[in-house]
Amino acid sequence: MNWRSIWAIARKDLKEVRQNKVAWGPAIAIPLIFAILMPILFSVLPQVMPVEDIQRELGDMDTLLKNLPPSIQAIFEGLKLEQMFVLYMTAFMLAPLFLIMPLMFSSVVGADSFVGERERKTMEALLYSPATDMELFLGKVLAAVIPAILLSWLTYLVYIIVANIASYGLFQRIWFPLPTWWPLMFWLTPAFALLGISATVLVSSRVRTFMEAYQLSGSLVVLVLALVVGQATGVLFLGVGTVMIVGTLIWIVDAVLIYLSVRNFKRSSLIAKL
Repeated sequence: MNWRSIWAIARKDLKEVRQNKVAWGPAIAIPLIFAILMPILFSVLPQVMPVEDIQRELGDMDTLLKNLPPSIQAIFEGLKLEQMFVLYMTAFMLAPLFLIMPLMFSSVVGADSFVGERERKTMEALLYSPATDMELFLGKVLAAVIPAILLSWLTYLVYIIVANIASYGLFQRIWFPLPTWWPLMFWLTPAFALLGISATVLVSSRVRTFMEAYQLSGSLVVLVLALVVGQATGVLFLGVGTVMIVGTLIWIVDAVLIYLSVRNFKRSSLIAKL
């Protein structure tokens, strides 16, 4: 396997995707919203809200906290109402939304790489290159997965800084990140990035336009929304153990989808669709 050829394909795909504003628009907007605006909003809000309003907002959370694992309940012990609000919203409710970034970005890049090139008539030269089918496949997958993961980690770093600065007036210390975030970012995030591209590869053989592929693979965001709803209702709370289990399940799904994608990725069929 020629890794020089694989990286050359990946670099070419990334260069082309940078010219697609549909791909880079969400990649820039979503991190800005999640990493900067949201932590500032939820840190400033309790500092300007009346205590009565915070108590009303946290009324149902008392019941929710009782259903949480003891290790999570201990995090909230001894905190003021304002601190509980910031911690709950910033450290827990926003956590699943970070999975949208790797999922969406890898789906967009994958759709542009596998379908967009075919739509723009720029894939022909690549298909007739000396690279093998596997090298071509891996190059395109890496072009989607690696930037998606790096973007998520960079956003996470910015989020840590902004969340601590914005809420320092309340906590008087650096309190974020919590232990639950490490497996979320370094175990679950790569799994979702691979899920996005593997699903895109499968649907790319059945669609003819970039937007069709993007919309179909983008429907996977429903999985993230399910985690958000589950956490908000207390049905599924993303503690360390839960994150590891969910991540393992997603990695298994990834392995199955990649296996099917490799089997279906045939240069001859791609040439026939040009």
